[in-house]
Amino acid sequence: MAATFRLLILLLLVVVVVVRPSVRAARDADADAVVSRIAFGSCANQSAPQPIWDAVLAFDPQVFVWLGDNVYGDNKRPFRVFGKERTVGPWKNVPRFYPSTEAELRRRYQLAKAKPGYASLRERAQVIGTWDDHDYGLNDAGKEFSGKVFTQRLLLDFLDEAEDSKRRKQAGVYTSYMFGPEGKRVKVILLDTRYHRDPLLSDGTILGDPQWQWLERELHGPQSEITVIGSSIQVLSNLSATTGPLFYVESWARFPRERERLFRLIESSKRNGVIFVSGDVHFGEIARFDCGVQYPLYDVTSSGLTQSVDNSVPIVFQPIMRLLAVLAPTTMRVLNPNCLYKSCTTGQPNFGAIEIDWNALPPRIKLELRDVEGRSVHSVEFPISELQPSGALAMKKQEHAFQRHCTLETELPWLTQYWLALLFFGTIAVFIIAVVLLAITCLSSILTCSKKTKKE
Repeated sequence: MAATFRLLILLLLVVVVVVRPSVRAARDADADAVVSRIAFGSCANQSAPQPIWDAVLAFDPQVFVWLGDNVYGDNKRPFRVFGKERTVGPWKNVPRFYPSTEAELRRRYQLAKAKPGYASLRERAQVIGTWDDHDYGLNDAGKEFSGKVFTQRLLLDFLDEAEDSKRRKQAGVYTSYMFGPEGKRVKVILLDTRYHRDPLLSDGTILGDPQWQWLERELHGPQSEITVIGSSIQVLSNLSATTGPLFYVESWARFPRERERLFRLIESSKRNGVIFVSGDVHFGEIARFDCGVQYPLYDVTSSGLTQSVDNSVPIVFQPIMRLLAVLAPTTMRVLNPNCLYKSCTTGQPNFGAIEIDWNALPPRIKLELRDVEGRSVHSVEFPISELQPSGALAMKKQEHAFQRHCTLETELPWLTQYWLALLFFGTIAVFIIAVVLLAITCLSSILTCSKKTKKE
């Protein structure tokens, strides 16, 4: 018996010595594998059909990045102007959005995780991500939200984060990853724009001091050929500059000092290849800013996987939404012949794709938006070498002169801002009036026919 016991102990030692190093070697080999295809997306309603996963799987990404609103975890009261519970207007008496219980949010994550297409993606690609407001727990919420401790735990469970992960011990879900061997490295930095964010009108902080210190270390750390910074809200575009005060969207531009600090940090780090990816707004676009650092900064916004502005209206009105996209005032949006629509935006469900050709001379990168059929909606392609600090590539702002991809929306002359806003909202007003007149005409015709029928 004792001999048998000693034999079992010996076998266990062999397993520890031989098997564990092989497991570690396999894990290290995966970390050093060349990554050439990254997909990303946001805004996926767990209760809605999600056919877009077929297109994502056809792209065959090695990494998929969630950019927030991975589920819709909060609740929404009906849109009511009058009545006991008024949710809109200056006389509203209850908030339109309110948080779920922990059990409700957990169930919604379970629904999302059980989607067949997403389950297949988890088997084939490494899935990583951050959150935005609806999976954080409450629409447009920041550091004041009291339920953020348990919602952080549920997000990390959804992402299959290890129990001993640093993300489970820190305040916020920010993190980073390094993929690929030396010379072909891709770094992914995922920001948390919720946990420490000050109120929207404060021009305070988005990231908070601990996250800023962490981000500085990440950007000044080991170099990579490409650095993808994931932000749940748009970094470059600022639709609110000309659509306010009627409606606002969240973006880094609502915190101008924070955005300027981000640009300065990237510039001081001398880091090559920085690209932003973002979500939140329920439409997709590619923006570019040439006056932030010494090379063009791109922001590829993919939103949403299910939620989209076109699908929020009947199909007959979708061309109107596309017209509004053309009229929407923006100075950062990339316009080129590769766009499926004239506006170079998409209001249909979409996902983002990054494809790197390491074998090209010089290596090239393609930034793309794809629709539910996998078709390219918008793309830009260029050598990776264009994303390197260079005095020759740097553009400087000229006083009192408009420069596309350089003049921020908030820096436009006030007359230009309000003229564009008037054009934008004028189109909406004409659309509403046309719908009302059409309804009145139809109702009048019905009443006329009804009267004739009665006389007969």
